[in-house]
Amino acid sequence: MKISRRSQTAPFIAMDVLAEAGRAEAAGRHVIHMEVGEPAHGAPMAAREAVARAIRDGAGLGYTSGLGLPRLREAIAGLYAARHGVAVDPARVVVTAGSSAGFVLSFLALFDAGARVAIADPGYPCYRNILQALDVVPVRLAAGPATRFQPTPALLAGAGPLDGLLVASPANPTGTMIDRAEMAALIGFCEGAGASLISDEIYHGITYDAPAVSALELTGEVVVINSFSKYHAMTGWRVGWMVVPEGLLRTVQNLAQNLFICPPHLGQIAALGALSPEGEAEVAGHLAHYRANRAALIPALERMGFRDIAPADGAFYAYARLPEGWGDSREFCAQLLAEHGVAATPGLDFDPERGAGTVRFSFARSTAEIEEGIDRLSRMIADGPRRGMAAARAG
Repeated sequence: MKISRRSQTAPFIAMDVLAEAGRAEAAGRHVIHMEVGEPAHGAPMAAREAVARAIRDGAGLGYTSGLGLPRLREAIAGLYAARHGVAVDPARVVVTAGSSAGFVLSFLALFDAGARVAIADPGYPCYRNILQALDVVPVRLAAGPATRFQPTPALLAGAGPLDGLLVASPANPTGTMIDRAEMAALIGFCEGAGASLISDEIYHGITYDAPAVSALELTGEVVVINSFSKYHAMTGWRVGWMVVPEGLLRTVQNLAQNLFICPPHLGQIAALGALSPEGEAEVAGHLAHYRANRAALIPALERMGFRDIAPADGAFYAYARLPEGWGDSREFCAQLLAEHGVAATPGLDFDPERGAGTVRFSFARSTAEIEEGIDRLSRMIADGPRRGMAAARAG
């Protein structure tokens, strides 16, 4: 059977590491999970109780509108008034099967095959992989410490003709944010270039020194993507949303109906529970936990000799260059898991060109796990690299 050319995307390495860690656990080993951004808390109790009631009361849980439950769309619109002082018409809110469906819908709605869309490296690998699968060209901008790992108008100006720009603030894997002036500059560039702007705001609410700026505070001509996975700790429920310009709504609706029929009904009920006052109060308390983990991990990495550590303004990741003497991030992460039972993600997942010397650690798990992970990592750094370890295992 012939396999399509466009399906030949790179793997999502973080998920490969998670699978390898799962095999180690199945063999009886204790693994500290610092490879994926999965909050330790799980869905808020109000979300779980809403689902339990729906099942107990015999709710049909059939198809919903392709755009999502009207009550949920209204509640999501209310978030923007409460958090950002922005009035969003609920009609512009599209509930999706996680943020991943939001990316598929936005890329299909905005870009034809061959279009060129700018993204920052390092960045979330699924951006470029989904774009490539849709025959859209990801134009990777070599961002770094000098630009706080974010795109700038200067980087965009040197990238050639562009049809779109995707930004993330806070970003994965670096946690850096785009402030109001920087966001305004990027919006202005896109307007001048005739390029569409997509703003990934999935880590909004998880910030440490200042709240994140939504692109919707500055323009309505933007596609914003968000999810219940991170702030609301509901990764497996697969419920996200988009806010789209009015002129794009029918196009997105048609695509959503044909590709997904509708978002998961049960997940939408859980999301409504999460947005209740009780749910919001519970998840607001998670920030102190992430803040404590961040305060423990980043100074520890500095003491171990990790370099160019990203500022981590938000989200729950530490992205850093390996200490001197450690060459390849894949080898580093393989040794860390095999010998010390800590799962981390090689930087190549986020930057295929420059990521061989970088690694991302998630600090979304419990504080006890993060502290144990720091201890294990410290022991490995003290022991030094095992050259040829991967080759020896393969033989």
